[in-house]
This record gives sequence, structure tokens and C-alpha cells, in this order.
Amino acid sequence: MAAMLLRAARAWRSLGLPRYIGASPSPLSSSSSAASTAETPFPAAATPGIAADVDEAVIVGGEGDDLRSRVFRLRLAKHSATEALEKWDGEGRAAPAPELRRIARDLSRARRYKHALEVAEWMKTHHESDLSENDYGMRIDLITKVFGATAAEDFFEKLAPGAKSLEAYTALLHSYARSKMTDKAERLFQRMKDANLSIDVLVYNEMMTLYMSVGELDKVPAVAEELKRANVSPDLFTYNLRVSAAAASMDLEVFKGILDEMSNDPNSNEGWALYRNLAGIYADATQLVGSGNSLVEAEVKISQREWITYDFLVILHAGLGNLGRVKDIWKSMQMTSQRMTSRNYVCVLSSYLMCGQLKDAAEIVDEWQRSKAPEFDISACDRLFDAFLGAGFTETADSFRELMLQKSCILTSRASESS
Repeated sequence: MAAMLLRAARAWRSLGLPRYIGASPSPLSSSSSAASTAETPFPAAATPGIAADVDEAVIVGGEGDDLRSRVFRLRLAKHSATEALEKWDGEGRAAPAPELRRIARDLSRARRYKHALEVAEWMKTHHESDLSENDYGMRIDLITKVFGATAAEDFFEKLAPGAKSLEAYTALLHSYARSKMTDKAERLFQRMKDANLSIDVLVYNEMMTLYMSVGELDKVPAVAEELKRANVSPDLFTYNLRVSAAAASMDLEVFKGILDEMSNDPNSNEGWALYRNLAGIYADATQLVGSGNSLVEAEVKISQREWITYDFLVILHAGLGNLGRVKDIWKSMQMTSQRMTSRNYVCVLSSYLMCGQLKDAAEIVDEWQRSKAPEFDISACDRLFDAFLGAGFTETADSFRELMLQKSCILTSRASESS
């Protein structure tokens, strides 16, 4: 079931994919988040990566007789990219390292991991002097996807000391985290510190993501404090992990404190501001603390912690302006066998409204009204209306009220009665 949710977050698991895999800002790793059977149920949230759900036709760019097209035409994993490369080389045609690197990257984007690994290994055999630190990191990630974390660990340990760069360490840490190997991840994290590497925000985010995925929420603040002591600047994904942990722990005081910290961060921008506003509205509208009615029932298979985690993944992508990912995550949540709650509907509805997507917001209301369970909750809409007004978003509140009138729903909150 968690794997189903991860389809929407797959690109944002590459939030946690080491920097060599992708280079553009979303999810929606995750986490944070390429899916495998060992993947964490919480998408990593560090530096955004390349989307995994990519049409191969777009990547290949045609079906000519260039090297890229030959490799992509293999299609099935049982076919050998190594043989295709050897044939190409036997024809006396060049296969320079930069081209091989791009092909391996694009194959990974298309989730053709076996072929990507074969290309990466062929590049190592024929262009070892041209390999970069990123190349070793990419191989570790691909080995994890094809053979698992143990094989990736073996490869890493056999590397020459000079090849054990931050990228290689980060890739192995990611491998441990996605496999929920907490002890090994912690030991590797300590090794990284002992090696005096210039640890960046992605590494700290990876550790927080791991603790979220295994339910050790109490360890998230400790990692955040360590990041501060190391004078590493947090990013939006760092804050999302901390906010998610506080919300899942129902610690409203810490929750609000983190949002205040975000507002004072010199790196804050419009996306961060939107995220803060959405998070605050979510907390107010869903009565995050002390509301028994808004909690997920104890007998359901998905815990309240996981539902809240996905709600904040939606909020994260809304803050980043990745509305396509918001839709993907929402659809994947609906595909599960679990019962959606008013909290989930309020989350995605407020995200669309704050982003000015009234058509999408109207569709969410329609879905909510048609849903089999729970019954459409007008009181939750009243609270959302109040939350918009309380946060100073009068125009958004007015748009919401008009939308609800179109759906034959009259808001009866105190705010609506006094306005």
C-alpha cells in the first residue's frame, strides 16, 4: 500500500537521490521518493531531482541510429546494453564519456536501471580516467536499484580511498535509508563526520527522512539541531521534514515554532511563505491538536503519522508550485484501500485555493461530496473558511465561499456570519 502512495512521490524520492542523478527542482521525492520494494513510506526531502515518470519517447528524441537510440531500443531488461555498446565500439564509432553519462542518466529517469548500470559499468571500463565523483555516486545508486543495498555497500567498500567522496557516501546513505537500515545509516553518517567531509543539507535531510520513515520522530529534532551547529543552511525540504514530524507528534508548540523560524530564515522566499501559510491554515482548519474527530481510526492500516506526512507532502509541492505533483499524490492516496479523512480533503482543497486553482478546488469538493466515506464534512469547510480569514487571505476566503455556494453549500462559521 505504501508503494502505491510512492508512485506519486516517486520523483520526490529523488529529492533524496544523490545530486548526480538529477539537477532540477519536488516530490515529491522525496524523499524523498524511485520506488523499490525496500523503499521508505516517506519520500525523502532534500534537493529536488529529475522526475521518474518520464516518457521514453521524449528522452530518446527519435529512433535514429545514434548510440542513445540503439540502447533505448533494447526495451526489455533481458537484452544487454553491454552487447549493444560493444557492437557500437566494434563498428569503430565513438562512445565518449559525456554521452555515456547522459544515456545512463536518461535510462535511470525512465526506470531502466539495469541498462543504466550496464552503461555506467561500460563507461568505467573504457573511460576510467574520465570518471567523476558523481559517476561513482550514480553507480552506487544504480547498484542499489538493481541488486540491493548490500551489493551497493560491497561496491563502496572496495572503492579506493580517493573515490570515497561526499557523493559516494551520500549515495550509500540513501541506499541504507530507502532500505530502512537505520543502524548502518547511523554508522555511515558518523563515518562521514569522522572523515571531515563537507556534509551538506541533503545528508541531514536523508537522516531525517529515514527517522520519519521508521517512526522515530523524536530523532528528527536532534538531526535538525546538528545541522544548525554545523552551520549548514536548511532548505524547504528540511523544514517540511521538521514540520511534518512535529505535526505527526501533535506538538503544536514546536510546529508553530518551526514556522516562525522559517519566517526569520534569510533564505525565505515566496514559496516558503506559501508553505508557511498553508501549514498554518492546515493546522487551524483540521484542529491538529486535541480533536478526536479528525484523527484516523486506530484500526486502519495507515497510521495517522503517515497520513499527516502525505498531507505535508502535498503542502510542500504546493509551496514549490508543483501542482502536477499535488495531483499525482492525491490520486495515489485515493487509490489506496484506506478511508480518506476530512483532514486530507482540507489539505488538498486549501492548497488549490491558495494557488488560485479554482477549477481543481471545485473538483475536490465534488469528489468529497461523492466519497463513500467519510460523509462530506461541512464543519471542516467552515473551519477552513475561518482559517483563511484568520490568516488574512480575504480574497481566497471569498472565492471559497462562492465556490461552496455553487455546490449548494452555505458556510455557517462565525466568520461567515460576521462578514
